[in-house]
Amino acid sequence: MNKKLLISSSPHTSSTFTTKRIMQSVVIALMPATIASVIVFGLYPLVVIALSIGSAVGAEYLYCKGAKLPLSISDWSAVVTGLLLALNLPPVLPLFVPIIGSAFAIIVVKMIFGGIGKNFANPAITARIFLVLAFAGYMTKFVAPVDYSQGIFAALTKYFHGFGVNIDAYTAATPLADYEAGIAIGKICPWCSIKKLFLGTVGGSMGEISALALILGGIYLIVTKVIDWKIPVIYLVSILLFTWILYPGASFVPTSILTGGVMLAAFFMLTDYSTSPNTPLGVIIYAAGAGLITVIIRRFGGYVEGVSFAVLLMNFVAVILDKYIVPPRFGQVKEKKALLKKKEAQGEKV
Repeated sequence: MNKKLLISSSPHTSSTFTTKRIMQSVVIALMPATIASVIVFGLYPLVVIALSIGSAVGAEYLYCKGAKLPLSISDWSAVVTGLLLALNLPPVLPLFVPIIGSAFAIIVVKMIFGGIGKNFANPAITARIFLVLAFAGYMTKFVAPVDYSQGIFAALTKYFHGFGVNIDAYTAATPLADYEAGIAIGKICPWCSIKKLFLGTVGGSMGEISALALILGGIYLIVTKVIDWKIPVIYLVSILLFTWILYPGASFVPTSILTGGVMLAAFFMLTDYSTSPNTPLGVIIYAAGAGLITVIIRRFGGYVEGVSFAVLLMNFVAVILDKYIVPPRFGQVKEKKALLKKKEAQGEKV
């Protein structure tokens, strides 16, 4: 009888839960936030999103071709990076900004380090920080929601004039600064603002405006088991806790998780497989640390929005957590218990 022994490396299980399927699930989960940005700011955000995704996919394609690597654009990871970066941008800005940002995210942060799974930090959030430093003027200008009372077509096409260069906008680190200042002096009612922040009828980066849209996307990822609930929940609770501690007497604590990209980071940035810890204790430290850094930067830093820097810093810490928080080897605990029982049976002192 002819028999063949097949030898292969682990793992020895197969699953339909592929990288491509995971990335497609993330894209689906981001659709509510994408739709919300179009409803609030018109059609211009769609142009920014298209350019961001197209540039990300194009940059990965060109890099693979130039470096003579197998094409990896079919796994949809570049699409997710481009979409996440776009949703982290102001809804109206010059069209060259998302192109440069996506190219930086893919080539510098992702592909140079070996591609998906080997990047040292989340490509989209790192690219956003790069753009904030390189194009601060454009990245800190935000527009008001469009007014549909003047007609649907006029509202949807309002910001195409000047293509993001000559627009009426207000300048701030993010609209979070306006909310904190307004609530502090009693100009804005914190409880009244929750509705606006929850639904997204405010200014801000296109993907951070609607907490409801992001929560719906996050619930979808949790239900489909693409992400675990622990990181989002620990991060959000820690922001509420540290805001309450570091802003004594402040009335805007409830709004602290509804502004400034917190929800976007909680469900879509901190949960990145490549840059988050692999142990339960590491996850707790990672998520709570991100919350603490976010609030510290908001409270004491010169830049009122701390989410991006918190995510990036904890991406670095995640590597250290995985190195020093090592779970016991399979069977190690049983071996120790067996040894103790053996010593007890032999009458040795344990």
